[in-house]
Amino acid sequence: MAGKLYLCATPIGNLDDITLRVLNTLKEVDLIAAEDTRHSIKLLNHFQIRTPMTSYHEYNKVDKARYLAEQMRQGLNVALITDAGTPGISDPGEELVRQCIEAGITVTSLPGPAACITALTMSGLGTRRFCFEAFLPPDKKERSRILSELVNETRTIILYEAPHHLAATLEELYQTLGERKITLCRELTKRYEEADFTVLSEAAEKYRINEPKGEFVLVIEGRPAEEIRKEKQKSWEAISISQHMKRYLEEGMDSKNAMKAVAKDRGISKRDVYQYLLKEENKK
Repeated sequence: MAGKLYLCATPIGNLDDITLRVLNTLKEVDLIAAEDTRHSIKLLNHFQIRTPMTSYHEYNKVDKARYLAEQMRQGLNVALITDAGTPGISDPGEELVRQCIEAGITVTSLPGPAACITALTMSGLGTRRFCFEAFLPPDKKERSRILSELVNETRTIILYEAPHHLAATLEELYQTLGERKITLCRELTKRYEEADFTVLSEAAEKYRINEPKGEFVLVIEGRPAEEIRKEKQKSWEAISISQHMKRYLEEGMDSKNAMKAVAKDRGISKRDVYQYLLKEENKK
């Protein structure tokens, strides 16, 4: 019988946050795959867990995932842990999960700490709808593309950032997104946990002057949908209804749906669009 993969969430700071289910699982599995064995041994020693460990990280994730999947096919049960938080979120765990699913190996996730959710719930910003971007990519072209997509993002945005990049990232976010509310969380669940409720311009100014310490979670207000709607309506008003219709028709939309889309964009009735087009046609 094939083994199973257990995704075990570990504390992001406070060791008391580990669950009883995770502790029992780490003791009972045959092997623990850890992102950094030197870091994870401290956790295992603290809870007197003697299960063998093996490294599984960004630089060996494809080949090691293949090896681990084979071990599970032969009947071993494997637990995956990350340095902190839930495996598979912004770490190489997603590759192992993918390979296990493709190999028909059962994967189960043991819920627990996740820095992005912890920060979101204490941010004071909207929690019903949110998007998680983790660390922005270092590649300038890819980074620019993602930032441009976030300009009109109406959901609450969650990002991770390292202290040595924080000041530059905050300035970049302010220049791209404009003024937004932001909550900067650091040292989550630890003794000196801090949440800074501010706006992007003030955050950028603060960390231009003060050296940041610790890993940060940035929770940023989404753009108000009404603001986007007004901006779009203003842009449509700069062209005629005929030109507006032409754009949708050139995109392959039929006349009926194009007329409906134009009416919605401009905040007028479909009949108004029809009457305008009819007058234009009669002038010819």
